[in-house]
Amino acid sequence: MSEPAGITPQSPSAVREHAVRPRFPDVRPRRIRRAGWIGILVASAASVGLAFVPSPYIVEQPGPTWDTLGATDAGPLIQIDEVQTYPTEGELRLLTVALLGNPQQPLTWFDVAEAYLDPSDAIIPMDAAFPPSQTVEQSNEAGRIEMQNSQSSAIAAALLHEGYEVDSDVRIAGVIPGSPAEGLLEEGDRILSVNGETAYDVWSIRAAIASRDGASTFALERGDEQLEVDVVPVVDGDQRLVGVYPANEFAFPFPVHIELPNVGGPSAGMMFALGIVDELTPGAMTAGTHWAGTGTISALGDVGGIGGIVQKMHGAVDAGATHFLAPAENCGEVVGHVPDGLEVFAVATLDEAIAAVQAVAAGEDTSGLPTCEDVSGS
Repeated sequence: MSEPAGITPQSPSAVREHAVRPRFPDVRPRRIRRAGWIGILVASAASVGLAFVPSPYIVEQPGPTWDTLGATDAGPLIQIDEVQTYPTEGELRLLTVALLGNPQQPLTWFDVAEAYLDPSDAIIPMDAAFPPSQTVEQSNEAGRIEMQNSQSSAIAAALLHEGYEVDSDVRIAGVIPGSPAEGLLEEGDRILSVNGETAYDVWSIRAAIASRDGASTFALERGDEQLEVDVVPVVDGDQRLVGVYPANEFAFPFPVHIELPNVGGPSAGMMFALGIVDELTPGAMTAGTHWAGTGTISALGDVGGIGGIVQKMHGAVDAGATHFLAPAENCGEVVGHVPDGLEVFAVATLDEAIAAVQAVAAGEDTSGLPTCEDVSGS
């Protein structure tokens, strides 16, 4: 008969010796086995219990995408009136990131572990997406205002690119309670300049605040009064924040409407601008090519970095895009994470984005166009 695993076989004399002595049950191995099984069950129960304990993380994953040359359930995504427009082809697809979890509905550790196994998901601290100083409702409102600013800046950038004049104002749409701006800046204030830099749009205000340590000086128009106010920003990571929601107010020469319900944040700006330029210029800019991209945009056409670039590249591939426009600021995150089947170009301005799309459409040699490997030095 074979011996139990892990136990040394006994000699014949030992077996006989056991045969002539009184036999008493040896309960020690049974107790050891019972204790082992109890330990395993306890550990398993603890693991299962921990899996459903709320975690301090959220998950970013590829979200819905929309073609800026196409339509949503609400109608054309971009509608331009009272001026000549032209047919388009292909796709200029904007991308989003879906956030799983929030302070009111936190993810469990099981959810986090599941996301860890998916290369298209990213796990980030809850506080990175939902600062403790803001409620979920305040965060959603900030995203809504950022989307509005993104759309108006995109329209301004596209029209300025096409040679139109665009007058602008920037006003404060809201002040965050408890922020440095509370009691100093007010909703409805018109911002004339920050640190001596003209406030042409939201982008220029943020750049001016970021450029100076210590207090930032706001030149304001409040009703019939003009005044200067010093506000000391708080530092949050690589950002300097005063705690206001600035809003663009542009005077456009003709109506341009962007309809994209229930989407927040500023990262679609560049793709909005490309769609508007395509509709305002003869010929299809893409020549039928399927593009996707992401990036904030200023009214003067500067393209800025965004969050969730890896998730957006996966979303682009899932949507059938073959070419991708990435903000140069994000290139450090792009290199080494590009999904198969996607060609990525790095851009820092609207002009560079247009040049990349037109070069591919014309079948030109694109080896001279900047890539993220060029920008990051990889």
